[in-house]
Amino acid sequence: MTKTTAALALAVAMTGAIGIATSAQAFDAATQEKCFGIALKGQNDCAAAGVHDCAGMSKSNFERGSWKAVKTGTCASMNVKGHKGSLTPA
Repeated sequence: MTKTTAALALAVAMTGAIGIATSAQAFDAATQEKCFGIALKGQNDCAAAGVHDCAGMSKSNFERGSWKAVKTGTCASMNVKGHKGSLTPA
């Protein structure tokens, strides 16, 4: 591999890593609430105590300890495939 090819490969890899790092949104407590029990497998927004320790790690749909960030005031009325949202983990 030439130095130019190696430098180009590194630049592409870094661009991808930066894109992944900036795609995650921070939880905004002023406009969002944590809605438990509505996250689909691998789509939770944060850790769930005793279950997993990172976003995107839920192993099944609708884990009662996993949450999604939703607009404040909307969780209690959410219904995802028959599963109601909850403001507290089960």
